[in-house]
Amino acid sequence: MNEYSKTPLLDTIRTPDDLRKLKVEQVRQVADELRQETIDAVSVTGGHFGAGLGVVELTTAIHYVFDTPRDRLIWDVGHQAYPHKILTGRRDRIRTLRTGGGLSGFTKRSESDYDPFGAAHSSTSISAGLGMAVARDLAGGKNNVIAVIGDGAMSAGMAYEAMNNAGAMNSRLIVILNDNDMSIAPPVGAMSAYLSRLYSGKTYRTLRDAAKQINKRLPKILANRANRVEEYSRGFMMDGGTLFEELGFYYVGPIDGHNLDHLLPVLKNVRDMETGPILVHVVTQKGKGYGPAEASADKYHAVVKFDVATGTQAKAKPNAPAYQNVFGQSLVKEAEKDDKIVAITAAMPSGTGVDIFNKAFPDRTFDVGIAEQHAVTFAAGLATEGYKPFCAIYSTFLQRGYDQIVHDVAIQNLPVRFAIDRAGLVGADGATHAGSFDNAYLGCLPNFVIMAAADEADMVHMVATQVAINDRPSALRYPRGEGRGIEMPDVGVPLEIGKGRMIRQGSKIALLSFGTRLAECEKAADELAAHGLSTSIADARFMKPLDTELVLKLARDHDVLITVEEGSIGGFGSHVAQYLTDQGVLDTGMVRFRSLVLPDVFQDHDTPSAMYGRAGLDAKGIVAKVFEALGKDVKTETVKLA
Repeated sequence: MNEYSKTPLLDTIRTPDDLRKLKVEQVRQVADELRQETIDAVSVTGGHFGAGLGVVELTTAIHYVFDTPRDRLIWDVGHQAYPHKILTGRRDRIRTLRTGGGLSGFTKRSESDYDPFGAAHSSTSISAGLGMAVARDLAGGKNNVIAVIGDGAMSAGMAYEAMNNAGAMNSRLIVILNDNDMSIAPPVGAMSAYLSRLYSGKTYRTLRDAAKQINKRLPKILANRANRVEEYSRGFMMDGGTLFEELGFYYVGPIDGHNLDHLLPVLKNVRDMETGPILVHVVTQKGKGYGPAEASADKYHAVVKFDVATGTQAKAKPNAPAYQNVFGQSLVKEAEKDDKIVAITAAMPSGTGVDIFNKAFPDRTFDVGIAEQHAVTFAAGLATEGYKPFCAIYSTFLQRGYDQIVHDVAIQNLPVRFAIDRAGLVGADGATHAGSFDNAYLGCLPNFVIMAAADEADMVHMVATQVAINDRPSALRYPRGEGRGIEMPDVGVPLEIGKGRMIRQGSKIALLSFGTRLAECEKAADELAAHGLSTSIADARFMKPLDTELVLKLARDHDVLITVEEGSIGGFGSHVAQYLTDQGVLDTGMVRFRSLVLPDVFQDHDTPSAMYGRAGLDAKGIVAKVFEALGKDVKTETVKLA
């Protein structure tokens, strides 16, 4: 029996060229089968789910109407592109999504010609699309460029910067606004669909251009009045379009993104327009066509493997609390004692643990949308008035607010508290979401206190420490996932700033950890002890200010000193090396110093353990680095020991 018997028409489609050979009345069946295949695939792999289901018809319609990949199709964020991947020659690999060596969970240029721009952060599509459209114009080309962007991504300033530029340049660019939260448009019906077809059709556009020519010959007061009548009538009929028209876009919509009888003719009209830019407003439903997702509050935004029949997700029971929840719970306890504490997030309340704070203190919680730059400066403004803002943003997203961190926070020495989630490698989301660089990009800034939690218990104390730091900015980094399952303190106690702690005392090898690699250092120390190498372990706790007394003692009392961190070159290890060289410690050769950092590449997605293994940041890698520093071969030494 054919494995794909539920999808007979989809089975005939290898690429969109095959799709475009079908009759228009067959497109509905393709979309239905594509939805079924997406549900089946994600039930096996897990991953982003609701957004992909919401754009099944839109994906099918775009590839049917436009000549992809010659026409460039850019998916903003890219997390909704699983149906797109199935239609563009990757169906045979769709069940490898987000696994080592498998398909990316986002669009990726190196993966397919049908992915002209890689993404995973939001709000980049219109800027990239405009660049492609201008390149086409400079080269004398005729192809279309289509950017599909969600209403959430439209909350970012970058989208408006791009639209403002596109409207001024008048380049032919098609932006499809995928409105799936009903945050912009009311429910749409037959009248809206009819008007959208009318306004996007050539007859109306020809009449409109003719009217413009006539207006030029009218006295100015009459011409202005005529323009306003047309603008108001279109604005009244189409509701949310006035803003986009003001930015210089020709607005079409809103139309039902699940009704192919509405979508296909409008997209054909838009394709055949000779001027631009154009914005097509499409209203869709996240999780469409899968009951459990439609009924869920988050529309099954992201899922682990699940049972298709029931929607039950196969989540393993956690052995320990997730770091983000420890942060949220700790902040609530602190805020009960201090009414100046407020929490800020940029569209990631549940991902950062701010949702826990929000339940306790809704009036002191601010989700500013996908606007990291604004979030940072908003926090700075709160800090100037004596409040204690905790700005909780993923490491990889905080990169987007870097100028604001420097200019608005650090230079003014304002006590904004950064809670940096997803520090280090994140597994299935890959390079775009890995928190690889915050040690480096924050460590070089004057005035900062920078901490990393080694475990969930220490994190409670670090939140308390941030509350107490009221004279400068501070940052606390912590990873994705669960803690170690250790005993938790009842209350957080502020730590002494810039002081680390000894975990284990030895005499020959010193491992100085910054962050949650401490557990791997302990495993490595056990193995080194088995080789007869007495090993000390220290937890730095602070990268800035550095515990120089601890660093100097470890260097003077051991033959080898190795720093270990979940970050790129230029971070904690670089700060330790700088101090040791400044003190002349490395001049005498009294200690062999090495630093273990993430490799100087963007690592592809895999399980976190496999990624850290490849990076040499697990116990095995630490032991190997020790032997390398000693000038010995770990394999030979293991054989000798045996």
